[in-house]
Amino acid sequence: MAEEKESEENISALHKKITDAFQLFDYDSNKTVNIREIGTIMYSLGCFPSQADIREFTAKVGEDFSGVVHLDKFLPAMTKVLLENRFPPIPRSKLFQAFKVLDKDQKGYLKPEELTKYMMEKAEPFTQEEMDEMLTAHTHQKENVIHYEKLIDKLTSDQDM
Repeated sequence: MAEEKESEENISALHKKITDAFQLFDYDSNKTVNIREIGTIMYSLGCFPSQADIREFTAKVGEDFSGVVHLDKFLPAMTKVLLENRFPPIPRSKLFQAFKVLDKDQKGYLKPEELTKYMMEKAEPFTQEEMDEMLTAHTHQKENVIHYEKLIDKLTSDQDM
C-alpha cells in the first residue's frame, strides 16, 4: 500500500512537471500550445527526440489538425514517454567523440563556419535560424571559435539531475 501511494505521488509530481512545462508555452491560457512548441517542451523535460520522433509524437497528440495540442492529450502521452525513458540524452562521451571526429586537427574547437556546414548538411539538418541562435550563444567572441568541450558541458549539465 505504501508503494502504491509513493507511485501515485511520483505520477502526480510528474504530471505537475509536465503541466508546468506545457503552461510556459500556453500563451492564451486555454490549455493549448502551438504544435511547433512540442519539441521545445519535450527538450525542456529532459527528452532528446529526433525530428522524426517529434513528428510522430505530435501526430498522436495533435490529431485534430488544428495546429494546436491540448493539454489533456499531451499529458498522458508525455507521462508515458517520461516513464519509459523513451528519448534519453546522448552520453557526454559520445558527444565528445563526435566533435573529435569533426575536429580533424584536434584543436579543441571548431570555427563557426565548420560547425554550420556539419550541422546544416548532415543527418537532421538545422535551420539557419537554429544555427544563428546556437552560434550566438556558443561562439567565443574574441577568438571566433566554438570550444566544443565547453559546449558539451552546457549540453550535458542537466543529465546528472
